[in-house]
Amino acid sequence: MRDMRIRQHPILTIPETKTADFSWNDRPLSGREGEMISSALIAAGVHIFGHHAKDGSPQGIFCANGQCSQCLVLADGRPAKACMTPLTAGMKVQSVEGLPRLPAQDAPLAPAPVASVVTDVLIIGGGPAGLSAAVELGRLGVRTLLIDDKDRLGGKLVLQTHKFFGSVEDSHAGTRGYEIGEILAAEIAGFPAVEVWLNTTAVAVFADGIVGCVRDGRYVVIRPARLMVASGAREKMLSFPGNTLPGVYGAGAFQTLVNRDLVKSSQRVLIVGGGNVGLIAGYHAIQAGIEVAALIEALPQVGGYKVHADKLARLGVPIFTRHTILCAAGGERVESATIAALDAKWNVVPGTEKRFAVDTVLIAVGLTEVNEFYLKAKQFGMEVFHAGDAQEIAEASAAMFAGKIEGLKIAKSLGAFAGEIPSEWDEKATVLKSKPGPVVRREPPAGEEGVFPVFHCTQEVPCNPCTSVCPQQAIRTENDTITGLPYFKDEVECTGCASCVAVCPGLAVTLVDYRKDPEHPVVVLPYEVWREKVELGRKVPVTDVEGAILGYYAVEKVKARKRHPGTLLVHLRVDRPVAKRAVGIWVQERAIDPLTVYEKAPPPDEAIVCRCERVAAGEIRAAIRAGVRDLNQLKALTRAGMGACGSKTCRPMIWRMFKEEGVDLGTVTDRVDRPLFVEVPIGVFAGIAEGPHD
Repeated sequence: MRDMRIRQHPILTIPETKTADFSWNDRPLSGREGEMISSALIAAGVHIFGHHAKDGSPQGIFCANGQCSQCLVLADGRPAKACMTPLTAGMKVQSVEGLPRLPAQDAPLAPAPVASVVTDVLIIGGGPAGLSAAVELGRLGVRTLLIDDKDRLGGKLVLQTHKFFGSVEDSHAGTRGYEIGEILAAEIAGFPAVEVWLNTTAVAVFADGIVGCVRDGRYVVIRPARLMVASGAREKMLSFPGNTLPGVYGAGAFQTLVNRDLVKSSQRVLIVGGGNVGLIAGYHAIQAGIEVAALIEALPQVGGYKVHADKLARLGVPIFTRHTILCAAGGERVESATIAALDAKWNVVPGTEKRFAVDTVLIAVGLTEVNEFYLKAKQFGMEVFHAGDAQEIAEASAAMFAGKIEGLKIAKSLGAFAGEIPSEWDEKATVLKSKPGPVVRREPPAGEEGVFPVFHCTQEVPCNPCTSVCPQQAIRTENDTITGLPYFKDEVECTGCASCVAVCPGLAVTLVDYRKDPEHPVVVLPYEVWREKVELGRKVPVTDVEGAILGYYAVEKVKARKRHPGTLLVHLRVDRPVAKRAVGIWVQERAIDPLTVYEKAPPPDEAIVCRCERVAAGEIRAAIRAGVRDLNQLKALTRAGMGACGSKTCRPMIWRMFKEEGVDLGTVTDRVDRPLFVEVPIGVFAGIAEGPHD
């Protein structure tokens, strides 16, 4: 089997970890002690975790976040989600084939006492919103219990290797996401009033105000005076033939593998979705040494920040707007994917099909709130608050502000805070949630002497760390707002320190130095990918902001600032006409062209909507056309939503299908949610510990 470990990374440090020998279907393998089973398997080249009992379809990882049940395996004879179960030495892991069998020994077990905890505040979720709320509550001495189902705090921050937007003062702008998670975790560790439980999954909210949790395999009930839900978001799925093949990942699963677990999950990837999540995931793929065949977006333009799209274009990634995916194809896993252009009415344009040889299709078409706990607690009359993506899908910088605000609201409701929540917090949170502005044309500075920065950002987004790091305090934003485009004050002399180049999250600042040779000025470019590409003396392809190659120039110097060691400052001596236009270095020099032979895509009705029960789109459309307007009835007729995940993946797609069929959504009855939102072995509720070795 191939070793798919990432052995070097331009940003992340490769940790030293203890080896754990285990077996997969009786074949000996080695993994890392404590990593998730799914990561250990994929690192060993295993992508198929079993086959579905209904149709024999191959099953593999999809969300890597415990939200679906695609990655089910048997760990020491017990069913386990591979993405949420740590690997231990000697573990016997097996694929799930066919229907499970009841154990031969079925004698009753004696129930054990279930622990009960009372606290002032329970926070579900240790991401940016939950951590920020805990900081405010801890500062005020409010007894707070924060729980998270992962082995470390940070939530999605753990997966982010890029520098954040926003402001330095308010949201750690210019600092990488995983570092922000570490900063917030360290901050709450200093507050005695805040207790943290990791590896703890909230599974239910009950009418008597109790929240049920599973902590390290044991059931615990918590009775909070106040509940805060900061459980984040889950990824939306698309309906297309082949959408459940192993190798079709949600963007979060992909980032979990490459950034958290340092597993090179793919060789070549197609990205579907041009929001910030898809654009950033493409950048992370290249940092991990994975080729990006293309990124496609159904809208006429990418929905994420243009600076993120520009970074990909400068690295050699083709971006196709007004395109959709028709299908993914392969035997046991993805081997190719076919895309096509869309017309103004969202119909596929015949003859525009392109098929790429890829082993991964990364789906990044948006997120939906994980708000079941909040809605159920609200229904039961609990004192409940929510923040972050559980409240509204937005950037992590906005989630931090939302957490701060909700934290003080909770403290105020408990009488622990008598002041007023700063009004500017709401204003800043609103700004941080704002959509990117229109793209504008910017002319570069007119001068060609001395040294000065050139700003290549052409879209208003909430970001201004460059104004904080300039030692001359000479960088300002238009109208002095966080969303204004930056500029350098002409009357101030630049020192050429390149701090603004190093801090920019969008890698959209360069430095031009005419002082030694005006005809061949030195340009300083930010660079964060394969380091061997910028060795001293090597000629590299230099691009403009759109990715067009301006010429090949030799690397004269490579430096890094202590504060931003992952951002290399590459010095190149270029021709004068190129200097102000140079922005990046092309990495994917070999074009990844579409295959010449196009195989007709299967009909859309073959797409799977309910992954757990293998219910196809055609079955659901037939029911809708027959007059079904109740998701509970649809569930009874087709089994859609009846599976282990509890409709977390299929439900948004079913609602979309009602809309596509022209049904007034106001006439559709939603399914009835039960208090229990996560699959739990029934013995756990009786206080019996559940784990592979129990």
